[in-house]
Amino acid sequence: MNTFERIPERALELASRVGGGLRDAVPDQAIKWVETGAALGAAKSGARVATQLVRRNPVIAVAAVAGAGLLWYAARRRAKQNGNSDAIEGRAKRVEARRESRGNGQGRRASRRATTTSASDAV
Repeated sequence: MNTFERIPERALELASRVGGGLRDAVPDQAIKWVETGAALGAAKSGARVATQLVRRNPVIAVAAVAGAGLLWYAARRRAKQNGNSDAIEGRAKRVEARRESRGNGQGRRASRRATTTSASDAV
């Protein structure tokens, strides 16, 4: 293997050693500052790209803002609806579900017919 072909490998290996050594040598507080600086740099470059996009395509920007507003409104409305499901005046009563007994095999409809026909017969 030629020495010129090994240069990228050696450079990568040296960079990883230096990075590892710096990470171990630098205190945690300094690493947090570096991460914060990187985040601020990313935000600055993102803002620059967004500004250029808005200048070139204002219709897309307006549609994106309108869509975000619509999503916010829908989420707010849903949260309000879910928040109003409390009991009125703080009183609630649990009702246990029971099955009706079907002793004569006709069930609920037959008993309703019997009461309506007997009521109409009385008139």
